[in-house]
Amino acid sequence: MSEELAVEPKPLPKPGDPLHQQYWAFCNEERLCFQKCTGCGLWRHVPRDMCAKCWSTDWEWVESSGKGKLYTWTVVERPMHPAFFPDVPYASIIVELEEGVRMVSMMRDLPMDELKVDLPVEVLFERASDTVVLPYFRPVQK
Repeated sequence: MSEELAVEPKPLPKPGDPLHQQYWAFCNEERLCFQKCTGCGLWRHVPRDMCAKCWSTDWEWVESSGKGKLYTWTVVERPMHPAFFPDVPYASIIVELEEGVRMVSMMRDLPMDELKVDLPVEVLFERASDTVVLPYFRPVQK
């Protein structure tokens, strides 16, 4: 008799810090927003209280264009969490957005053998639960 491996749910963000809560609240509205320093204009991610460039504590949330380019990636064939086993192989990517922010995500709508540095990408959002929407990326739709 064969037994199927029970797949547990994927871990989801559990933001405790109010800055992270706000980032995820924007994602739940399908808006990719980042902090922008009002002192020097530097965009930043992950959210934090102080600018790494000028040390200003003055900033605002600004919506990103959601467009950028593939900076780098790795193909995951042996995931660190059992909930990701059904997805292997998959590409974990770093995207550099037009605003200069780099973020980790996953690629959608593209075979892994077509990944290439500087590939133009755009954000898309997928509902992961009743309360969490995650940002992913796909090649720019023409």
